[in-house]
Amino acid sequence: MRELLGDIERWRARGERVAIATVVATRRSSPRPVGSKLAVSERGELAGSVSGGCVESDVVLAAQEVLASGTPRLLTYGITDDMALGVGLPCGGEIDVFVEELRETEQAEVTLTVVAGEGVGERLDDPELKQEALRRGRSHAFELEGRTIFADVVAPPPLLLVYGAVDTAEALCALAKQLGWRTLVADARARFATRERIPSADELLVAWPEEALAHARPDLHTAVVVLTHDDKFDLPMLTGALASEAFYIGALGSRRNQERRRGLLREQGVSEADLERVAGPCGLDIGADSPAETALSILAEILAVRSGRDAGRLRDSSQRIHAEPQPVAAANQK
Repeated sequence: MRELLGDIERWRARGERVAIATVVATRRSSPRPVGSKLAVSERGELAGSVSGGCVESDVVLAAQEVLASGTPRLLTYGITDDMALGVGLPCGGEIDVFVEELRETEQAEVTLTVVAGEGVGERLDDPELKQEALRRGRSHAFELEGRTIFADVVAPPPLLLVYGAVDTAEALCALAKQLGWRTLVADARARFATRERIPSADELLVAWPEEALAHARPDLHTAVVVLTHDDKFDLPMLTGALASEAFYIGALGSRRNQERRRGLLREQGVSEADLERVAGPCGLDIGADSPAETALSILAEILAVRSGRDAGRLRDSSQRIHAEPQPVAAANQK
């Protein structure tokens, strides 16, 4: 949405109303992911895309009808194999596009909109649903009391907070940067926390756990990984992370050391429910050995937790390969 604001502001400066079309669900291959947007001015000018060109012309007509009538619409388009090949896809698919007039003040991290069922176009103001959408971290649709709700998530990139400036920390930062994540590595040992050792971190901090947590202020968009293998670092770091809303908390260490550490945390008053939040040993069981492989294992688990997946083998899963919303029963078929 941010990339469309310049055009939208220009159109509004001319006194024009604006319609916004959003991809709210996809099935099979799709030219554009869920959350993709196309803005349409009253004059028919465009910004953005919902299909890479496959169905834009029809969406423009629908958008102008929505501006004329004031009634939002949910559309479903079948992307034929020929259309899909034109935008570089191996096969066709289907997309659901919700079209409505753009409202004046919509800067929230999460917008909940009824896209099918009673009250189409209605905005929901449910803090719990918004928090859950933020935890998921991406736009998606879900069913609620016979209605389909689209959660439009405009969240900042996740933060990977790593405590322990070791080889695995550098490997984690290098991988996370490829995902567009922000990275912060902290360590109280100044000889470890150097740019020569950790060149890929966005931010490098020489700090004790309490200082690192106060600086990072972990929230719903934060994954915390503890790599130090030392109680004087591990225990305060884990305790502090558990007091935050971090969506993932992981710690390296053998199973025996994990149990010993869990016992120490219990003695400090950490509840069983909080202990269950700690992924320890962290990572997926992929036979990782080197720091790079270990980092891949950990980051894969973080992604699975963020997407609400079990992280099993794809061939054994009945879920969709890509973390997309469930299909939407559109009111208008195209």
